[in-house]
Amino acid sequence: MRSSLNRRGFMSAGAALAAGVAAPALSGCGVMGGDDSDPDTLVLHSQLGGTAPGAATFRAVLDTFRKENPGLKVKVLINGDELGQVYETARLARKEADVVMVSLYDKTVEWTELGATVPVGGYLDQWGLRERILPKALTEWTDEKNRLRALPYIASNWPVAFNRDVMRKAGVDEIPRSGDELIAAAKKLRAKGTAPVTIGGNDWTGQKLLAQIIQSFVTAEQTKSLYRTGDFGALSGVRDGVQYFVELRDAGVFTDKAQGLTTDSMTTQFNTGAAAMESAMSSALGKVPDNVARHTDVGGFPLPTGAVHPKPTILRTFTVNGFWISPNGTKKIETVEKFVRFMYRKDVVARFVTEGARDMAVKTETLSDGFPLVAKAQQLGDSVSQVVLPDLYVPPSAVQPMIQATSTAFTPGTSANRIISALQGAYRNA
Repeated sequence: MRSSLNRRGFMSAGAALAAGVAAPALSGCGVMGGDDSDPDTLVLHSQLGGTAPGAATFRAVLDTFRKENPGLKVKVLINGDELGQVYETARLARKEADVVMVSLYDKTVEWTELGATVPVGGYLDQWGLRERILPKALTEWTDEKNRLRALPYIASNWPVAFNRDVMRKAGVDEIPRSGDELIAAAKKLRAKGTAPVTIGGNDWTGQKLLAQIIQSFVTAEQTKSLYRTGDFGALSGVRDGVQYFVELRDAGVFTDKAQGLTTDSMTTQFNTGAAAMESAMSSALGKVPDNVARHTDVGGFPLPTGAVHPKPTILRTFTVNGFWISPNGTKKIETVEKFVRFMYRKDVVARFVTEGARDMAVKTETLSDGFPLVAKAQQLGDSVSQVVLPDLYVPPSAVQPMIQATSTAFTPGTSANRIISALQGAYRNA
């Protein structure tokens, strides 16, 4: 497995910086301020900005931290999906932030291996945080060499949302639990001009749903191996899962032109009642308007006959956001410790749940009562089966090609063989 932050990447990016060539990802973000060596200045680099779920809560708790620590100065750098590239460029110049708040996905999977961030297992125990974090979260954030990459913080449930009101108006009285029931419901919904299942077939939401459906006939251990190697043609269960996906697609289960839609398209269709169902992580469920949420239930994705799972499936992950410590951060570790310990306080964690509609990788008894669909997802328990989120196993170089392959899969008329070939092709340079 190779990453964009390998030795060649360090050399080429370093040469560009030495030559005075500005990296496009740095434009307007001010990340080069991350080299502040003052031990009383903490530099944070986070994805929790703008209108991102939990961003307002993050700003509020930072204000509290500043008031409680008047001698400390806190700088915050915000980036969205491009954070990984921005951080890597700053790290090459040794001007990276002290603490990075980002998901374990794509580029970040290899940061610890490549020295872009430091293992944090020692700090976990020194700071007395092991008992605060869910054991499953620690497992997901630990690499194959038993190094804890970052301190887990935000998690997510990823169920299917069902708009009962829209479904009833189309004559669908029960939430579908099988493939046959889903296809029958789709026919009734389309007859009323309503999209059945909306999905961003041209981005990560479609990639996750495709992976979920493929796992109908594949066990968890088989799935982990599958996404590590990209050998989608080796298991009969994979072929059966892809064929189930094709059956659903060709029966009109997915919204029209799904292959070109994005997450924003998906949430708009569901939140306006134009679609009856969506596969949505809890951060999206928190944004469903009240007039839709009051008629919405959450559950698992319907399974075909002969599936290896006993109940409709959902995805869960503890890797949405964590606290990564950079080499710069180790130079002022006492300041970093103050911030991290503050963020794991029970009252701070509870604010992310109640105000930010976030699921947490931290132990808490608080529920997102102000966000009913998020709370419902938190309480699904054993009424659903959980399948594997592929993020930890897909080589970084295959992440974007996998999304391109997903768009191919959602394109009407694409055969199961062609889908499998496209998925395998995504690993060509991995």
